[in-house]
Amino acid sequence: MTLPDPTPPVPQTSSTAPRRSDEPREGSGRLWWEIAIVLALGLGQSAIYAIVQLAYRLTDDTPLADQTATLNPSRSDREVFDLIYQVLSIGFGLVPVLLVCFLLWQRRRPHLERLGLDGTRVAADIGRGALLVLAIGVPGLALYFGGRALGLFVAVNPAGLDAHWWTVPILLFAAARASLQEEFVVLGYLFARLRQLGWSPWTIIVSTSVLRATYHLYQGPGAFIGNLAMGLLFGWLYHRTGRLLPFLVAHFLIDAAAFVGYPWAAATWPALFGLPG
Repeated sequence: MTLPDPTPPVPQTSSTAPRRSDEPREGSGRLWWEIAIVLALGLGQSAIYAIVQLAYRLTDDTPLADQTATLNPSRSDREVFDLIYQVLSIGFGLVPVLLVCFLLWQRRRPHLERLGLDGTRVAADIGRGALLVLAIGVPGLALYFGGRALGLFVAVNPAGLDAHWWTVPILLFAAARASLQEEFVVLGYLFARLRQLGWSPWTIIVSTSVLRATYHLYQGPGAFIGNLAMGLLFGWLYHRTGRLLPFLVAHFLIDAAAFVGYPWAAATWPALFGLPG
């Protein structure tokens, strides 16, 4: 879609309403550069690679339905180095999260209020996140199986790791990394910055949903549809509530169940999931 040209907010000139010391003073051009750098360090880079990978898959001799995408592959044939590489990958994957926290940190408390994190109503937010899992997880599985039948999804293997004592903890950390990186950047950071640029709520919701869907294209065209729907729901709810924690919880629980539970299910029913037994 074509996005409207953002208009910077009108500066406050009234002496009765001074600018707070923790409010950003950047112009729109500087904000665009900041957004580009944040995305280039993580999800924007992933989106570009996903587009290229989808083009590769679609032009390959093997039909899309017979291809496999491994989300957490082994990185070495030596166990200790595999563990080291996994930890390093998860750690460096959190750098964009630290960056957006640094950029949106406020001197006054709550420091991360602009990211939708104020430290209040934690139990209620966790409960809402658990409910979101039901709203997304069951339809997501139905979409995946339907997409597999239509040849729109590759076979997704969420955990390509060998069985070690550290496999489950690493998969849970990988789920946490995915949740933090995606929701901090897509919901918290981009919503905050695009509001500053004068974008309307639905323009922000749709645009961030398209980004979310795009960096999942390596799983096939069906993944674009599913993640677009998820992004629209998450974006609409986040716009209404302004609270990030429910989405962090929901994303973590969905990925944790997929990374840890899905491999067992796929090994038990390989024909259903399209993975090798």
